[in-house]
Amino acid sequence: MTESTLQRLTDRIFYLTPDAETDRPILAAICGEHQTLLIDAGNSPVHADLFQNECSKHEITNIHMGVLTHWHWDHSFGASRLNVLMIAHEITKKKLEELVSFTWADEDLDQRVKEGVESSFCAEMIKKEYGPNREISIVTPEITFPSKLEIDLGNIHCLVEHVGGDHSSDSSVIFVKEEKVLFLGDCLYPDLYAEQPRYTVDQVLSLLDKLESYDANIYVLSHELPLSKSQFQGYVQLLRLLCQLTTEKNGVEKDMVTALSVHLGRELGRIELEAIRCFVHGVNG
Repeated sequence: MTESTLQRLTDRIFYLTPDAETDRPILAAICGEHQTLLIDAGNSPVHADLFQNECSKHEITNIHMGVLTHWHWDHSFGASRLNVLMIAHEITKKKLEELVSFTWADEDLDQRVKEGVESSFCAEMIKKEYGPNREISIVTPEITFPSKLEIDLGNIHCLVEHVGGDHSSDSSVIFVKEEKVLFLGDCLYPDLYAEQPRYTVDQVLSLLDKLESYDANIYVLSHELPLSKSQFQGYVQLLRLLCQLTTEKNGVEKDMVTALSVHLGRELGRIELEAIRCFVHGVNG
C-alpha cells in the first residue's frame, strides 16, 4: 500500500492523500482559531489512526467534531477510532443504522452482493482493507441536519449542505467560506450500487447547478487530488455535454461515442468512454 501523507491545501486546511489500493478517500482537517473540523472518518480504524497520527505530527489540535460526506463504508467505518462528535445528514444516519446489525465475513459480503445490497467493488475493497479476521464497528452520527448546517470554527466558517446525486442520495458538501474550498465527497461519481454503474441526466444536471452556485477556487473530490477552478469547470462541462448527448442520442452508446469524439476532435480516453457507459446504463435502467 502506498504511504498517504498529510498535505497543506491552504493556511487553514490539511488533507490526507487518497489511496486507490483499498479505496481510501481523502480525509481533511479544517483548522479554525477555536476548533478543528474533520472531513470524513476513513475506511477503517487503521486509516483513521494514520490520519490522527499525521495530524499530531502537524500539531493540529482542538479536534472535537467530524462531518461525513455520505454513508459509504470508505468514508465512515473509521469513525469508531476518532472519538469525536460526528455530524451527518439525517439520511446518512439512517443508512448507517441499517448497517449496525450486519456481519462482515466473506460469505456475508458475498451474499449481500448477490442480493444487490452490497457493491461487488466495495465488498472486495473491504476484504482487502481489513484482511480475513475483520471486526467492524459502525458508529452512527450524534448530530444530524435536514438540509444545511453552518459551523463556526473561529474565523473559519463551514457550510455543510445536502446535495444528493446519483452516487448516494445523502451526499453532502462542505464549503469553507474564507478559504473558498469546496469538499465534494463522492457526489459527482456514478451510482455504484446499481446493477451497472450509472448516471442519470436529471440528477446530474440538478447536482451541477447546485455545485456551480458556490464561489470556490479549489474543489476536492474524495478519490483524486484537489482540482483548480478551471479543472473543475472542465469536469462540469464534460458532464453537461454528456447529459446533452444522452438526450439527443437516446442513450445509444455508439452514437454518443461518435458525437463526443467529433466534438473533441480526437479519440476518446478511458474515463470518457466509462462515463458514456454510465449514462447509457442510466437510460437503460
